[in-house]
Amino acid sequence: MDWDDIRIFLEVARTERLSEAAQRLRVNASTVSRRLHRLETSLEVQLFERGQDGHQLTDQGRLLLATARQMEQQALTAGEILQGLGEEQIGSVRIGSTEGFGSFFITPRLADFCKNNPRLVVELLPMPRFVKLTRHEADMAVTIERPRHTSLVVTKLCDYRLKLYATQEYLQQAPALERVEDLNHQRLIGYVDDLMFSDQLNYMERLLPDAQPAFRSTSVVAQYIQARSGLGLAILPCFLAAEAPQLKPVLEEEICLTRSFWLAAQPERKRLARVEAVWQELKRLAEAHQPLLMGE
Repeated sequence: MDWDDIRIFLEVARTERLSEAAQRLRVNASTVSRRLHRLETSLEVQLFERGQDGHQLTDQGRLLLATARQMEQQALTAGEILQGLGEEQIGSVRIGSTEGFGSFFITPRLADFCKNNPRLVVELLPMPRFVKLTRHEADMAVTIERPRHTSLVVTKLCDYRLKLYATQEYLQQAPALERVEDLNHQRLIGYVDDLMFSDQLNYMERLLPDAQPAFRSTSVVAQYIQARSGLGLAILPCFLAAEAPQLKPVLEEEICLTRSFWLAAQPERKRLARVEAVWQELKRLAEAHQPLLMGE
């Protein structure tokens, strides 16, 4: 396979439009179309379904995409190392993170690091799903489960706690709440059961298997906002609940969950100086703010 053909394949897969791919590659659309057909002919497979909605990957195209992304990333990393750029803290570092931790813990505490490293650009992806490092969506990822992919460099970032929270206003007008069983008579806030991206988030069902929350969301930030507004009770990370003084922990002795964040990266990306610098800064921040993370 010709590497230039693979580059064209990647751009069409990303944009799904010949014209956009051509613009990004600075060639004309007819060249893109011709090179795609040449690649399909050499491989003896159809990589795209062509239609009015653009170019959609076939099953064979999706198989090639995974390998092509690896080829691209390895080529970029090798080029940076050979040119010496990998030894400098210059360029961009993309961090994939869980939504709450990325937005409410990493973002406000990374400001000084960014100011002290003006030639380094941090790109943060706070997402309610796992970032796929093996598909090169990010340089590193903070996850709530230890990644199982054996090719990754993985370390435990920190422990953190979750507690049950509500506003004082809600508690004053709600039914009496003295034990876990009383939660069956409360307004609860939780996850959408069939859309949870990890079993680690399934705490409400473990505590109250018959509970019917008054509000559900795939976003922990949305749950936090509803709890903060006084709608009901939500199980939230302590570092997130600390952002709202009106939120008070409830039934702390009975409901206090400890979970872990993990930090992972592809070995070739972690070898780059800028990626290693951000990696070490995240570890430093987690260690320095352990009391906040543990709700102490």
